[in-house]
Parts: sequence; C-alpha cells; structure tokens
Amino acid sequence: MLLYHHCWHTGNAIDLPLGKIVCVGRNYAAHARELNNPIPDEPLLFIKPATAAVAFEAPIKLPEKLGSVHFETELAILIDKPLTHATEAKVREAIAGYGLALDLTLRDVQSKLKEKGQPWERAKGFDGSCPLTPFVPAENFDDHDDITFSLDIDDERQQTGTTHDMLFPMIRLIAHMSESFTLLPGDVILTGTPEGVGPLASGQTLLLKLADELTVETTVV
Repeated sequence: MLLYHHCWHTGNAIDLPLGKIVCVGRNYAAHARELNNPIPDEPLLFIKPATAAVAFEAPIKLPEKLGSVHFETELAILIDKPLTHATEAKVREAIAGYGLALDLTLRDVQSKLKEKGQPWERAKGFDGSCPLTPFVPAENFDDHDDITFSLDIDDERQQTGTTHDMLFPMIRLIAHMSESFTLLPGDVILTGTPEGVGPLASGQTLLLKLADELTVETTVV
C-alpha cells in the first residue's frame, strides 16, 4: 500500500499507510441550505479512495471537460488507532492530529448523479479530489468543539467554519462512522464544509488557515 507522509508543522513526520477518506455531507446547516438540500437527521456518509489525496501545497489541476469544480473546505482528522463500534472515549484516544482539506466536487456531474439516484463517487472520488494539508498534533487544541478554520481566495474570505456549528459533533460523528466502517491508522475523516462553496478557476490563489496553528497556500492551474 502506498505510504503517505503526514508531516507535523514542527517538521517531524510519521509514516502511515494512507487509507480511506471517510466524509460526511451536509454537516453544516447553512451549507445544506445554500445548495437547496434538506438538512439530514443522520450523518450522510461517503468515501474517497486514497488515490484522491494530494498534497495541498502542490498546484491544483482542474479536470478537463467535466464541468464546474467546486471547493469545499473541511476540517480533516487523522486517525492512528483502529476503531470499530468505538466509544467516544476510544475516538478521542485515536485522533492523532487535525488538518484541512478541500473536498473538490464535480458539481455538474454530481447534479446528474443525484437526479438519477446514483452514488456520488464519480463526482467526489476522482484523482486529486482531496488536496490535504499537513496535520497539527491534536494536543495543540484545547477545545475540540471550538476549532476554527477559513479559506481565502485571492485575498478575499470565502469560507469560515467552526466545529461548534457542526450538526453532528466530530467525536460522536467518528463513533457513528466506526459502526459502519472499521477505521484504521492512516485513515482520514473529513467533517463537512460550511457555507460559501463555489467554483474554482485557473489562476486563483487559495489560502487555508487552521486556528493559529497552520497556514497553507496553493494555486489553481
């Protein structure tokens, strides 16, 4: 299995086999409303393969002839212990670090899939659809329910999120995920996006910020 280096902002690194990327849709009410989607009464889960992940610092290459590519900024969580039907206490012990990710979405493709009642993977799991930042150790955060993050595009704020606004709080969400999918060391959790999503365009500069712990920049080509 491909080894992926999750680099701490301290300059250290750990080697884990990059596994699946388990995602939740519509975890922020305002985002559900902006896309005219119903607010779910239970987590809406889907998976991106490991091949979707790329380093955020690398230029983002937009797929050709597949329509609009939307950015969705999300808090990412790195798991370093197995979780199956896990308690919330076990989930807390298994969180190695926090980072940020873009859940890139082929919006036109997704709309057609939704109309047909088909799965979203073609719109969500394509190669390069998960630009992923380095991770910051979990112990650097005092309150896991009040982690803030943001996305600026060309020096203008596009998205601002805080874990406090999640419909399904992260610890309970991961425990719920582990009831359906065993989570393994190297798996990554994406926790949903706040409002403000939109299309990417070549030439844009993107700046992601995670609290006061991490700032990462990239460009769209």
